[in-house]
Amino acid sequence: MNETTRNIDSDTASGSPEGTTHFGFETVSGSEKVNRVMGVFSSVASQYDIMNDVMSGGMHRLWKRRMIATAAIGAGSRVLDVAAGSGDIAIGLARKMGPTGRVVLTDLNGPMLAEGARRVIDEGLLPGRADCIQSDGTRLAFADNAFDCVTIAFGIRNFLDIEAGLREFYRILKPGGQFICLEFSRPVLPGLDVIYDAYSFNIIPLMGEKVTGDRDSYQYLVESIRRFPDQKRFDKLISRAGFDLVRHDNLTGGIVALHRGYKV
Repeated sequence: MNETTRNIDSDTASGSPEGTTHFGFETVSGSEKVNRVMGVFSSVASQYDIMNDVMSGGMHRLWKRRMIATAAIGAGSRVLDVAAGSGDIAIGLARKMGPTGRVVLTDLNGPMLAEGARRVIDEGLLPGRADCIQSDGTRLAFADNAFDCVTIAFGIRNFLDIEAGLREFYRILKPGGQFICLEFSRPVLPGLDVIYDAYSFNIIPLMGEKVTGDRDSYQYLVESIRRFPDQKRFDKLISRAGFDLVRHDNLTGGIVALHRGYKV
């Protein structure tokens, strides 16, 4: 593990609009972070999936396929996909559930949610099998015990207050419901962290500049990954929110981790 990664391990996972928090490696006010994260995703919304393919060499599709396969859902299930973005997770979940299931896409960012809505319309899922509702993941506009499964992919590290988000996910899940989170994490294979850091800090921002004309957003992306808790620390946060049977699976040597927990 390099010096940069070691130095951020003591960072808090929560924040407030009035206090200070981090935006990548910068220290900013909570309200400034919210505004700047909104700006990042508004800027890249139309090319979000293209950049995901370019940055990961298409691996993000395999990671998301694994996530969907892990979801304990079936006919008639009701699922919430938080930070739904361009809708690829939600579409996969809807296909898995079949015509009697329903997935709700929620995202705080309007342009990203619009991309998701366009995709689910193209798939013939609106109306009836999918809904799109703009909502803050830390203050979800849904009733207690409303969903069988809550999913979030590559979104929770952007929350102002990660722990508040986890508590909300627990609140809206039905007893027996499943929480699944796919997120970038810490490489566990010897030497992979050095290669990953070199690629992340030198190549990804350059790709962002060439493909989208926006280097700064992808510099933030790289830095936000380093700020996020490692696998074990994030498992502890999930447990602290009330979840049981918490575990994670490392994917691609720990570059990504698939976390899950249950409301028992």
